[in-house]
Amino acid sequence: MAKTIITVATTGAWPTKKDNPNVPMTPAEIAEDVYACYKAGAAIAHLHMRDDEGKGTMDRLKFEETAALIREKCDIIINCTTSGDLNATDETRQAHLRTVRPEMASYDCGSMNWMHTGLFLNHPKFLEELGMTMQEYGVKPEVEIFDAGMLYNSLYYVKKGVLKTPVHYQFVLGAAGGTDATVENLVYLKSLLPEGSTWSALGIGKGHVPILYATLALGGHVRVGMEDNVVYRKGQLAESNAQFVERAGRLIREFGNEVATPDEARELLGLKK
Repeated sequence: MAKTIITVATTGAWPTKKDNPNVPMTPAEIAEDVYACYKAGAAIAHLHMRDDEGKGTMDRLKFEETAALIREKCDIIINCTTSGDLNATDETRQAHLRTVRPEMASYDCGSMNWMHTGLFLNHPKFLEELGMTMQEYGVKPEVEIFDAGMLYNSLYYVKKGVLKTPVHYQFVLGAAGGTDATVENLVYLKSLLPEGSTWSALGIGKGHVPILYATLALGGHVRVGMEDNVVYRKGQLAESNAQFVERAGRLIREFGNEVATPDEARELLGLKK
């Protein structure tokens, strides 16, 4: 049977305890949450950090502390964000890659208006530098796609040698300023993928479950978690990130696939443990 990878995005840069009291915020909370998700079937943990006020931060020391706590507990694949703070510099967005040495990290392949309130800047010079940093430290880019233009950007960076094939794509649907979370949009974006690519998808908010179902039907891997959605079903806050992972696992098995272990995910994605 085919193996389907579950990525859990536990925290993100925006949800707070006011949105859902179960959102993990501190390194210890995030690490404990990731471990519960690992036991529930997650193979990849996508990590964001929060400062002492609960705001998104690219603080290298927070990443180091959290990664160390996770590695003490399990061998889940660590996937660090490079865009957890709109005020971060080009340097602080990648400094943690050199010290944490995660197996994966996000690579946001273009700029956009973020939530209609600010700019999410990923200028060409930064993307070229980030791609080479990832190659130097053995970090596989998770190329995040918020709209079709970003996918076309990725093809340019492949030609230039900044990204190496096979590329792993993450379709991020439903972000304010990006492509809406509809099945039709997912089908279109999937049609643009270069042959040999691996891919995963997520829907933010109300698009969470429809995109989860559609991704499985289209043969992709899935991402769930409170970074993208704090509600388990209408009118019910999620009890934990593991609750999202458990549901994804049930759907994968009902679909006829198996939930990939971290080592199986490494093989599918071409990672070196």
